[in-house]
Amino acid sequence: MNLIEELKWRGMIQDIIPGTEEQLAKEMTAGYIGFDPTSDSLHIGSLVPILILVHLQKAGHKPVALLGGATGMVGDPSGKSEERNLLSEEVLNFNLIGVKRQLEKFLNFDKNLPNAAEMVNNYDWFRDMRFLDFIRDIGKHITVNYMSAKDSVKKRVEGENGMSFTEFTYQLVQGYDFYWLYTNKNCKLQMGGSDQWGNILTGTELIRRKSGGEAFAFTCPLLTKADGGKFGKTEKGNIWLDPAKTSPYEFYQFWLNASDADAEKWIKVFTFLPKAEIESLTSQHSVNPDQHILQKRLASEVTTFVHGSEHLNSILANSQGFYGGNVMQFIQATGSLELENSGVPVTISGSNLPVDVVTFLAESSSFFSSKGEARRMILQGGVSINEQKITDPKTIIDESVFVNGKPALVKKGKDYNLIRRRE
Repeated sequence: MNLIEELKWRGMIQDIIPGTEEQLAKEMTAGYIGFDPTSDSLHIGSLVPILILVHLQKAGHKPVALLGGATGMVGDPSGKSEERNLLSEEVLNFNLIGVKRQLEKFLNFDKNLPNAAEMVNNYDWFRDMRFLDFIRDIGKHITVNYMSAKDSVKKRVEGENGMSFTEFTYQLVQGYDFYWLYTNKNCKLQMGGSDQWGNILTGTELIRRKSGGEAFAFTCPLLTKADGGKFGKTEKGNIWLDPAKTSPYEFYQFWLNASDADAEKWIKVFTFLPKAEIESLTSQHSVNPDQHILQKRLASEVTTFVHGSEHLNSILANSQGFYGGNVMQFIQATGSLELENSGVPVTISGSNLPVDVVTFLAESSSFFSSKGEARRMILQGGVSINEQKITDPKTIIDESVFVNGKPALVKKGKDYNLIRRRE
């Protein structure tokens, strides 16, 4: 399969400009995706564009990762019902460092390669551009009618909050990115999420009108969960790529807890496993769904890709202890340091013992946002401490919960949390 066929089979293409597949077959092509530094870490929603760039490079083409040092100052209105908070230059620069460091893990920037990855920052070409020059030399090529017809604009203009001029110009600024890369880097392809289609087309139109050139593009679908929940979101918020924000254990658990429908879809998108192997895994899973074959392989592959095999091996080794039926022996045999290094979330006891279990969980465990949630989960039979299921919200927790001074192991559903005694 060629690149487009591969991505289509994986469900990673939604919109595509005619001629894109032919362009990629004709010559090594530079293609870019933009990453706005709204945080100092990317999250798993960013994995899809990262993986597309990796696929592009594996197919012999040149990936370009564009860091939005300039566009990050404006804020992309696509898919948003209200205007983003504007970030200061200091915060943006801090975020850029974090995002750059993460992207360097996934792409090959070896300059000896003919298709070596490249990273650019659009602040470099916008920094010295005067406003009058921009509206005279760029703005005149794209009509207000053309810009207003985009869904991202229409929805906001017709909504309660309207749209500021700042956000209205975003698609023109992003369009100029494509034009600049086309002119200076011979970049003929832009990719992104389906919510970027309008912005991307503005870039291809600017290239056509300003230089008479031809540019290409495709987008990938925005992922959602089968149950309608937002992809990459949990009770605690985003699943980040930075292990300091989301531990490797929590990261692994997110994929392990995927529904069957999601796992079947996600294993195509988030792994590089070949079609035959994925079809075999899917078939095995359908015969024995209780073994969670798809989820386990998905979690292992993605965790290795993002955090490395050492973290995965540590997680699996500790999981064997957790799931092997000898959790208390495992806790006593290992120790706080090893467990913390495994990536299992650790919190400090915030309660003066003895205290009722609801207070203990709500004040100590990162799993429970409130006493109400802790009480509800206990009544539903979803909570255990040190292998013992808790069924009564009035259960008293004392110092004995810390066996031999080791952390207490709390389980909610399939997830674990360690609570360490407060010093």
